[in-house]
Amino acid sequence: MKKVILAGCILFPAMAGLAIAESQGQFLTGVGPVPLTAMYQQFNALFTGDWQEYGQLFTSLQGGLFPRLFLLVITVVPLAFFLHYVAIGPRSFPHDGRMIYCYNFFVRLVHWFAAISFSLLVLTGLLIIFAKLVGGGSIGLLGRNVHILSAIVFAISAVFMFLVWLKDMLPALYDLKWMIIMGGYLSKEIKPVPAGKFNAGQKMWFWLATVGGIVMSVTGYFLYTLQGNIDTIRLYAIIHNFLGAAMVAMFLVHVYMSIFAIKGALNSMFNGYKAEAELKILHSKFKY
Repeated sequence: MKKVILAGCILFPAMAGLAIAESQGQFLTGVGPVPLTAMYQQFNALFTGDWQEYGQLFTSLQGGLFPRLFLLVITVVPLAFFLHYVAIGPRSFPHDGRMIYCYNFFVRLVHWFAAISFSLLVLTGLLIIFAKLVGGGSIGLLGRNVHILSAIVFAISAVFMFLVWLKDMLPALYDLKWMIIMGGYLSKEIKPVPAGKFNAGQKMWFWLATVGGIVMSVTGYFLYTLQGNIDTIRLYAIIHNFLGAAMVAMFLVHVYMSIFAIKGALNSMFNGYKAEAELKILHSKFKY
């Protein structure tokens, strides 16, 4: 996502072309007896590589589909949740009864490192995608730098999340029923739904955020360093963008569910406690 979008800037293609040429043991001919047209053709051949392999696909996706895909995600998903909020409304559970300690300090700390860094990844990733709309230049460069730093923090956090929550995030048979009824969120009726400490939706988000985060980190590294041939970089850019769109969509789902769909749900990531009344309904399989 990062390097490929910025490849539309004026200086970056030249730098990328020089890096690729040097890695292949080739050097662009300087000014002198070689005509300007020949120089351009030589540069273009090095940068575009085998146009028939990934070049046409990459250009088509990068120039049209990806911006539309991300625009669709950031408009349709919030709109769907707005309609859900209006039609179904948030769920509310009493917090004046017994409170169950679910998340220790270390788990909450890891979560907040991951949450803040990923939020910055989403914002700066969208800034890079839509750089032209904000004028590009220094704003785009700032977004790129913040994106890289946030990616490092999130990658480290994702490793800890994977190790800490792996056991609780393993699939269970009752997760299938949760998915069939969509966790009961499409109904105003309040009745126990099959879920352990984490429901099927949270588990999907966990696997996408951790395993998907690793894939995003690897592809992002190659896009940042331009290691490998140009077709490999194009392929990584395609993977990075498609996976990024999926992660942004699930991120918006997670934000809605934790802040709006269930009143007070976010408090558990501050103090570690969840209301027993909430657990009995939304996590009926959880043994505490």
